[in-house]
Amino acid sequence: MQLSLWRKTSIAILSVAILNMGMAGAATAAIVDTSALVTADRQADLSAVRTQLERADVRAQMEKMGLDAQAVDRRVAALNDRELHRLAVDMQNAPAGGDVVWLVGAVFVVLIILEITGVIDIFKKV
Repeated sequence: MQLSLWRKTSIAILSVAILNMGMAGAATAAIVDTSALVTADRQADLSAVRTQLERADVRAQMEKMGLDAQAVDRRVAALNDRELHRLAVDMQNAPAGGDVVWLVGAVFVVLIILEITGVIDIFKKV
């Protein structure tokens, strides 16, 4: 009885496999033009990044760090579309001045915890 069940299962699996061989889809390929891949979004992202980099305070900070503005511009132009878009979005969403408030709050919490546990003694007992 087991042999006949094994045989029926094997025949069913082979039948399905043979039927699927005849239904294989054909793949097509074509040459994609570069202009189809480069979109107007790249130009918008590039102009947004360059606008931010051309600000006087940004230029002054780059000079202070020893960066050449032309070298930065060449590197931005060399970014691929995904990297350029990510940079443009990050530059638009970055808070002015950073997250200083969160940093000060975190330091305050750490100091309070250290004071409570007795590691440091900020509030001297008289």
